[in-house]
Amino acid sequence: MTDFGASPSGAALVAAMADGPVLLDGGLSNRLAEQGCDLSDGLWSARLLLDEPGQLLAAHRAYFAAGAQVATTASYQASRAGFAARGVDAAKTDRLLALSVEVARLAAEEVSAELGDGRPRWVAASVGPYGAVLADGSEYRGHYGLSAAELAEFHRPRLEALAAAGPDVLAVETVPDLLEAAVLADCVRGLGVPVWFSFGAADGLTRGGEPLSEVFALVAEVPETIAVGVNCCAPREVDAAVALAAEVTGLPAVAYPNSGEGWDAAARDWTGEAAFDPALAADWVAAGARLVGGCCRVGTDGIARLAAALRA
Repeated sequence: MTDFGASPSGAALVAAMADGPVLLDGGLSNRLAEQGCDLSDGLWSARLLLDEPGQLLAAHRAYFAAGAQVATTASYQASRAGFAARGVDAAKTDRLLALSVEVARLAAEEVSAELGDGRPRWVAASVGPYGAVLADGSEYRGHYGLSAAELAEFHRPRLEALAAAGPDVLAVETVPDLLEAAVLADCVRGLGVPVWFSFGAADGLTRGGEPLSEVFALVAEVPETIAVGVNCCAPREVDAAVALAAEVTGLPAVAYPNSGEGWDAAARDWTGEAAFDPALAADWVAAGARLVGGCCRVGTDGIARLAAALRA
């Protein structure tokens, strides 16, 4: 593993994971919707970096208040290509990516000062897959028809901009297939920032249909990788995926499933029944998970209940 001497906060996160599970936040969009934000724009929560960064600050604070130790930035759907469609140039896009880290950092500092509890709080810079910028559910399918070079051209500039902003860790999340995993693994090498990789999963496979064992092994070879696992999958997928990640990689696992409902991209709505149960977290931790939280449709209440479950 890389020596994160130049990133003491990242090294502190690794140390905390060695001591026990670290609680992540939940779905940022859920909290923003509760605050009355309109997320129908193709930029999703990243739009607020342009128009209402104060709403992002409030959302991060709410998750910290619920017990989360890690704030995940509003950069999942942020990219030069996405902002270009709104007339934003590359230089300003990079400043907005940096702002996503700064807002989350400010929330951590404010809550820590107000509570005075001495608890460490970290910032994870979210790196979503290429499909996220399409805003059509493509990240749940993968295989976009792009070459490795085209994917690298998309990902590398924003990874560099986010790393330069000083997050504690890069959250490379909802990766759908082996090709994009390989590109992202190459792009984060040498950035000097800890990285966790998490994949969408269904029936023990990536969303693109490859064995999870293959993608787990691939990204575990990256020196910056501190955890490997799954996110935005049904809760029932987590146990087996976490155990597999720990077995294949020898690294801590990361697990933050969604509520268990399905996303209808055409209708832009959720379907089915929620199945997120914080009591399941004990099994995830026993299987090797050390970064634990929630994804879409898991809000501050779910994180508060998850915090209580982890304490128990």
